[in-house]
Amino acid sequence: MTQFWRGRRVFLTGHTGFKGAWLSLWLQKLGAKITGYALPPPTQPCLFKAARVAQGMESVIADINDSTQLYNALGRARPEVVIHLAAQPLVHAGYHDPVETYRTNVMGTVHLLEAVRRTDGVCAVVNVTTDKCYENLESNKPFRESDRLGGFDPYSNSKACSELASQAYRNAFFPPERYASHGVAVATARAGNVIGGGDWGIDRLVPDILRSIVAGSPVKIRRPNAIRPWQHVLEPLSGYLLLAEKLASAGARYATAWNFGPDDADAKPVRWLTENLIERWGPPARWEPDDAAYQHEAHFLRLDCHQARADLGWKPRLPLPQALDWIVEWHQALAAGEDMRSLCLAQISRYELRGSV
Repeated sequence: MTQFWRGRRVFLTGHTGFKGAWLSLWLQKLGAKITGYALPPPTQPCLFKAARVAQGMESVIADINDSTQLYNALGRARPEVVIHLAAQPLVHAGYHDPVETYRTNVMGTVHLLEAVRRTDGVCAVVNVTTDKCYENLESNKPFRESDRLGGFDPYSNSKACSELASQAYRNAFFPPERYASHGVAVATARAGNVIGGGDWGIDRLVPDILRSIVAGSPVKIRRPNAIRPWQHVLEPLSGYLLLAEKLASAGARYATAWNFGPDDADAKPVRWLTENLIERWGPPARWEPDDAAYQHEAHFLRLDCHQARADLGWKPRLPLPQALDWIVEWHQALAAGEDMRSLCLAQISRYELRGSV
């Protein structure tokens, strides 16, 4: 990364979550002045506490839908860059509580964009959504940014709605053709299935595998043949940082939607990832199919990232087998009582070096 982030004022929503905690640590390492805004960590244990993320930033614990508190926090922070990660991030939770999912993922985005509209000094906004925001007709073709939005289930559809809300605010209040008058560039970022050390999320494959291993029970896997674009958490985060830097420095040219996914070779079946992670961990880990009835999930997801490669100069750096090595390293270090903040920063440094060769 360049010196762009040193001393840069950043407002990061969702900083207590898995991706948000990793991004907070990376921004701290880069020298940014960060204000985080989020609900308390969604799981216990959590990366936010394990890596002592709060010690290097201003942390505001509040609801993204509390518009008054959000606006006041944004005003105090006076950010130049806003990165929006706060979300209800799980497909199954969306089925169980669709109202809260839409409230957080749609209206939370609207409240943030409205606060940005009323706050001077913001020049770049990145709204992070998901690869599941597309209308998935199971065509086995990778999704491009120009493909139709949709989303079968409440979570996926709420993220498509968040994309549309961002598009509406960009068109109505921050139009690229009038960038010289308002100075705000708004983009959205769509990533694949993110994995990495420190994820304790419920109904997520890697955390479920690791919990079963620790408990000494077989890992129950639903839909072992479903294909997902697996990527280490640092892969899309590098894309968000690069995109935010481009928005701040070149403005309207980059104010659009972007895919950040792995190489095609890393779009693997659930079975492949499970077996390879178990192999790295060693015995007595094992898995078995889960035959219970579950609600609909897409069978095939893959992203076309040509736009990010060609226009941002972004590309994946960490192949999936090595990403699994880093996850095992992280969780075995945790079990050994090592300092997890130091390990996170060390993994970030190793990742950065991959981009310099």
